[in-house]
Amino acid sequence: MKILYFARIRQIAGRNMEEVDVPPAVTTVGELIDFLSARDPSVAAALAERRTLRAAVDQNHVALEASVAGAREVAFFPPVTGG
Repeated sequence: MKILYFARIRQIAGRNMEEVDVPPAVTTVGELIDFLSARDPSVAAALAERRTLRAAVDQNHVALEASVAGAREVAFFPPVTGG
């Protein structure tokens, strides 16, 4: 699965993307965050503020409870405002 990091999250994680073999037990975006955070302290710091964290699965905005089953890409980004 391709994991993408944007904006401030990218800066804290120290990378803009990575390819990850996600175990079958990881079924939601929240579980994916736990999995990624356990692997790397920089990613853990980047994804620590779940209250403000936004995610997209295959380019569709989703809640952290959303499924990642069959997903090819998950992106994480801070809140976005328009103007």
